[in-house]
Amino acid sequence: MEGENGMNLYRAHVLICGGTGCHSSNSDKIREKLEAKIKEKGLENEVKVVMTGCFGLCESGPNVVVYPEGVFYSHVKLSDVDEIVEEHLLKGRVVRRLLFKEALEEDTIKSVNEVEFYKKQTRIALKNCGVIDPENIEEYIALDGYQSLAKCITQMSREEVIKFVKDSGLRGRGGAGFPTGMKWEFTAKASGDKKYVVCNADEGDPGAFMDRSVLEGDPHAVLEAMAIAGYAVGSDQGYIYIRAEYPIAVKRLRIAISQAKEYGLLGENILDSGFNFDIEIRLGAGAFVCGEETALIESIEGKRGMPRNKPPFPANEGLWGKPTLINNVETYANIPVIFQRGIDWYRSIGTEKSPGTKVFALGGKIENTGLVEIPMGTTLREIIYGIGGGIPNGKKFKAVQTGGPSGGCIPAEFLDTPVDYESLTRLGSIMGSGGMIVMDEDNCMVDIARFFLDFTVDESCGKCTACRIGTRRMLEILEKITSGKGEPGDIEKLEELAETIKDSALCGLGQTAPNPVISTLKYFRDEYEAHVNEKRCPAGHCRKLLTYVILEDKCKGCGLCKRNCPNEAITGEVRAAHKIDPEKCIKCGMCIEKCPFGAIVKR
Repeated sequence: MEGENGMNLYRAHVLICGGTGCHSSNSDKIREKLEAKIKEKGLENEVKVVMTGCFGLCESGPNVVVYPEGVFYSHVKLSDVDEIVEEHLLKGRVVRRLLFKEALEEDTIKSVNEVEFYKKQTRIALKNCGVIDPENIEEYIALDGYQSLAKCITQMSREEVIKFVKDSGLRGRGGAGFPTGMKWEFTAKASGDKKYVVCNADEGDPGAFMDRSVLEGDPHAVLEAMAIAGYAVGSDQGYIYIRAEYPIAVKRLRIAISQAKEYGLLGENILDSGFNFDIEIRLGAGAFVCGEETALIESIEGKRGMPRNKPPFPANEGLWGKPTLINNVETYANIPVIFQRGIDWYRSIGTEKSPGTKVFALGGKIENTGLVEIPMGTTLREIIYGIGGGIPNGKKFKAVQTGGPSGGCIPAEFLDTPVDYESLTRLGSIMGSGGMIVMDEDNCMVDIARFFLDFTVDESCGKCTACRIGTRRMLEILEKITSGKGEPGDIEKLEELAETIKDSALCGLGQTAPNPVISTLKYFRDEYEAHVNEKRCPAGHCRKLLTYVILEDKCKGCGLCKRNCPNEAITGEVRAAHKIDPEKCIKCGMCIEKCPFGAIVKR
């Protein structure tokens, strides 16, 4: 159907998640098959297929939403495409078996926005993700894209722009929550004939994918914000530092930059204002330490990514010795919306000291794995149970780790804590970039600390002794404890090392590396003591501390465990209770796997 202005008017839009998770599950092939099937049925002028960015609900992917109804299909396979086209798009009958589990309530079909996962969120940074085609600048413009840039460079002075950001209360979303407007002001006031604006997209926390999803789903928001920042601080050149492991994000960024230049929104004399600003991409090689701003600067300059001594800070002496503004992806993604909706609107969301929202990558032992954006001040309980759907398989919640390897583990007693910078810091954790990993009763907290420290040791640049040697010594002690060789005094050594490293490391990576150990010792010290003193893992996780036992009242004497034991550690007669020799048992778990009666347990 064609409208008055010559544009096609479609009766239905099919949106397909094109985020990395869904892409890896063949969402691109689903799109191709959908388009082919729609054409085969003669519906190409009635139904439009759009590949978007991440929908957020990664656990249910590949995800497909059909508008105008907002019908939400999850776990869509290539084999489902024919039925979706035949039944829904051609005959108007919803394919109920493909609906997301919460989208069908009794006999009522909920639209995607009524599903609890989305209903309880407030989307600012993610507002266009899963809504627009990230490779089409016109869709971004149609939703007021680049209006904020136009307003700033044609109606506001540089000082007014900076004051606006300061008054909004926006704080950096990449770590410690430093006030964004102050950082812009420092760079603007710094003396220098050349200044730079940098976007830190080097997202390296295990389980974190917030920034990647923003760049994949709404790249123009970041470009627009960087241009506004460039105008505010007096810069004509920007760099996006992004890890090469994000190929979809890199591709869409390149397309977005090219389109913005074509439309006169980047480059020389933007919107005939006399303001020039260009953006280039720099690819990182995956070093976690390059997320630290001075190490990132070194890497952009073509050097090995290692932190610099501070001061001087980048605002005064950054890229090639020039004043440099560095913000992360999510911080920038908030900027255009703040200028569109105003300071009062933005400060009405969140808390007084932490206005706005925060994006979290919710993962681990949680029903609804994915991206969530919630107002600051929302409790951990609401995030984990209200949005995340709680713990799978009826397991008991044990802890949540925030802030990635630099964060801490928060136990169940603090589930009603509001999520803001100050509250998390008081509990011994940090906001960080927004990773949130949920753990249940089966997780060993000593092993969790070991896991994160192992990551930090691998990612240390080695420049300072505290981080290079100190974290390795801590890891050795943790490995010793989890393998059943812990000795009295090991816990005290861990505490001493943690405090020393925290006080003496050169950069934020080293200074925060002990946090997982410090927080688990604070809240789960009994687990450390059980490992050391009793040679027992309370969670039943640490393999070398486990004892496999056959329950006599449940054992039927079938012999399956005995026949499958690789080390002949099981003895017993047919139809009589069997026994495991702990000296011979190699704790492979084969007996538990083969027992049909649940008669074998780990203790």
